[in-house]
Amino acid sequence: MTDFTWSELDERAVKMAKVLSADAVERAGHGHPGSPVSLAPIAYTLYQHYIKHDPNDPKWAGRDRFILSGGHASLTQYVQLFFSGYGLTLDDLKYFRGGADTRTPGHPEYGLTPGIEMTTGPLGQGLASAVGFAYGQRFERGLLDPDAAEGTSPFDHKVWVICGEGDVEEGVSSEAGSLAGNQKLGNLFVIFDANHIQIEGDTKLTFSEDILKRYEAYGWYTDEVSFIQPDGSYKEDVEALAAAIDKAETVTDRPHFIKVDTLIAWPTPGKTNNEASHGSKLGAEAVAGLKKELGFDPDVDFPIDEEALAHARKVAERGLEAHKEWDEKFAAWQKANPDKAALYERIKAHKLPEGFDEAIDAFEAAQEVGKGVATRKSSGQVLNAIAEVMPELWGGSADLGGSNNTNINGAKSFGPSSDETRTWPEQSEYGRQLHFGVREFAMGAITNGILLGSDTRPFNGTFFQFSDYERPAVRLAALMEIPNLYVWTHDSVALGEDGPTHQPIEHLAAFRAMPQLEVVRPADAYETAEAYRYFFEKKNTLPTAMILTRQGVPTLAETKDKAKDGVRKGAYVLVDTEGTPDVIVMASGSEVQWAVAAAKTLAAEGIKARVVSFPSMEWFEEQDDEYKEEILPAGVKARVSIEAGVAMPWYKYLGAYGKAISIEQFGLQGDGAQNMIDLGITAEHVVEAAKASIAEVNA
Repeated sequence: MTDFTWSELDERAVKMAKVLSADAVERAGHGHPGSPVSLAPIAYTLYQHYIKHDPNDPKWAGRDRFILSGGHASLTQYVQLFFSGYGLTLDDLKYFRGGADTRTPGHPEYGLTPGIEMTTGPLGQGLASAVGFAYGQRFERGLLDPDAAEGTSPFDHKVWVICGEGDVEEGVSSEAGSLAGNQKLGNLFVIFDANHIQIEGDTKLTFSEDILKRYEAYGWYTDEVSFIQPDGSYKEDVEALAAAIDKAETVTDRPHFIKVDTLIAWPTPGKTNNEASHGSKLGAEAVAGLKKELGFDPDVDFPIDEEALAHARKVAERGLEAHKEWDEKFAAWQKANPDKAALYERIKAHKLPEGFDEAIDAFEAAQEVGKGVATRKSSGQVLNAIAEVMPELWGGSADLGGSNNTNINGAKSFGPSSDETRTWPEQSEYGRQLHFGVREFAMGAITNGILLGSDTRPFNGTFFQFSDYERPAVRLAALMEIPNLYVWTHDSVALGEDGPTHQPIEHLAAFRAMPQLEVVRPADAYETAEAYRYFFEKKNTLPTAMILTRQGVPTLAETKDKAKDGVRKGAYVLVDTEGTPDVIVMASGSEVQWAVAAAKTLAAEGIKARVVSFPSMEWFEEQDDEYKEEILPAGVKARVSIEAGVAMPWYKYLGAYGKAISIEQFGLQGDGAQNMIDLGITAEHVVEAAKASIAEVNA
């Protein structure tokens, strides 16, 4: 709760924010001016009175987090960052949506602009990831300071969101909103800008439900403030908004959803409450009219009210005071909790714990060569081995924990004690076992938020087929270059009787096509363990997908000795020949066994076949040219690839004479092993393809 005051200088600052936003879009020639104009008083109120932040240190651990979910309204935030003193300049506003070097792009981008907590733009994801920010805050508090009274820990902070109709129309916000209510996330505050306008006009065309009742049904605290007065006049009633926020802050056991009824672009003549102001510049006449309405010279672009700006900049002084108070609280916590302080220092520095390598080594030592083990099972065992020494690791699945092997042995579930069930009788608000229900997209967005909003390491899982539902969140993780970990199992037609709807075909190709996503498909238990080792060790870790089998695959003698050095290079020689090979056989995952078997058959016929295990094309592409030539010598033109999916990603390695053994149709109903045979994923087919490739080279 704040001692809210509002002065003439605050009013002048808001008016300046409106005209700066309008001018920025006008100069760019394109953009979304309407919402930044009408959101100015709401954003200013939050930044000046409610969000705990220090513009001098945008990454201060004790700060509140603010997310503009409707990223198209980016000027709403850029102007407040300029006002607050985050280092953005007036020239940055003038260069809105400028070239590649702009710091004010059309949508906020993580890592580019100080004060931006995440990339937003695809609607709904900011709101959904904010739920993850709230998850992360609560879990990290439980990890480091579980016994502190509410509001007294240095790890207590709030998550603030501004969203609009497009955000709550997108299904992912409903998925995440349901989970937020279930989790009773009292640290989450959402301001819903209800301006009733989107690109195609009035939202009543497609959006007519009572949104407050919907969120109330999810378990949220709700309230409403209307800037549209009963007599039809319009008043930006920031005092009423502040009163609503103050009231909401007294409710600590539910997330908060405050609807604010606004008119888009108010008070722009001819553009207020008009969809034309949503996604196009207002036009010179309308901008001039707006300036006249607000008391600015219509002939002056980017006017600065220096007195009002200086007043707004005082928020930085208040930020320094809040930071100092937090430092004192943090120092007292460090002194009282030396072990927890050491843990915090380690996870803050992204260092691995003592015993990490030993945990993986012990798993590998327990493996039995020749034994058939599904890589999903190996994955679960490795994750559990790591979890024993890595308390910051937590995760779960979209209702498939037992199938994905994403359950953490002995862990309490993350959730209120009231949610205890027969199957999951141990619940804790600080638990490390996550349950997302059948909500793949929200799962991806929430784990993105956990990564961005805390120093913990989440993972999430589903069937590889249903990664399609998670894909937009995966893409955003890749765009932000954050190390989300996807455990995607049941990776081919070999899953069997669930049939074609559950059998991924094009998925490996589709995800390999995504920039800055690393796809890893290990062959057996040893490769699985080494894939996890490298993922956590890797300094420039990007989001990574572990693609794992349902069916058992043999634990290979060859990988036992070679996987530790080979997997981290993306591809390595698993079986070699004397001298130059006649043919190179490349494979990933469950098909590596068939490549090895085929090489033995070919050897018996006097054909020298090199087998290259290819767990990750992305990791292989990071290697230097010398290593690539060592593994795939250009002089060996006879090549074969075998993988239970479409062949598209392999052609760059196959060359002109290579043969791809792949699946170019949807899957089959039936036994998984028989499906593979029926679709040609066999050692015999490798032998035939190798001979055919050699013949073409020699023709």
